[in-house]
Amino acid sequence: MPQDETVTENPVLHIAAALITDPEGRHLLVRKRGTTMFMQAGGKLEPGEDPDAALVREIAEELGVTVDRTALRPLGVRHAPAANEPGHDLIAHVFALDGVPAARATAEIEEVVWVDATQAAALPLAPLTRDLLGHAG
Repeated sequence: MPQDETVTENPVLHIAAALITDPEGRHLLVRKRGTTMFMQAGGKLEPGEDPDAALVREIAEELGVTVDRTALRPLGVRHAPAANEPGHDLIAHVFALDGVPAARATAEIEEVVWVDATQAAALPLAPLTRDLLGHAG
């Protein structure tokens, strides 16, 4: 699937994001320091880095958890406006991951929450997160 095709003329950020779900069906969301929107754990790909490797690195940095690449299940590529970088769009490689119970806020992460659909709907969600969780903007 080509990743350089965009639907806007905005600068594009290439990221990897994890849709992390626990056995109760709750989703792990994070909020970066100095921001208001909750989103999936993940981040920008380094030059030449594979999306799954980037996600393993980002989860270790943001949540203090080591994840095996084989635990990631690809969900495809999504396009969305960037939440914290106005005027930018995302091309997001999204992966499903089953629970990471020891997750904690580290690095630039201020807050980590486990939420069900009702709780998520009450939070300020990043555009990609709204899309992934099926919430209207």
